[in-house]
Amino acid sequence: MIEAERFDHNLTLQFGLLSYECANETIFIEKSVELIHELMTYEEEEIDDLFFGSPPNKTEFHNTLNKILNNISKL
Repeated sequence: MIEAERFDHNLTLQFGLLSYECANETIFIEKSVELIHELMTYEEEEIDDLFFGSPPNKTEFHNTLNKILNNISKL
């Protein structure tokens, strides 16, 4: 969550919304990995929508998602 917030509050929002669907931390982590993999497939238009018309650089976005995955793997 910290890495997502460092990047953009709108990315943090996605993980926050996801957390409401999860009964525990293990499920949240599993769902977060699924979300990251889905976000990695987003096209420019979808990224634009995700960031409410202020999209980040796609490479920086993917780098941040990879950092988050790396952090999860350390858990």
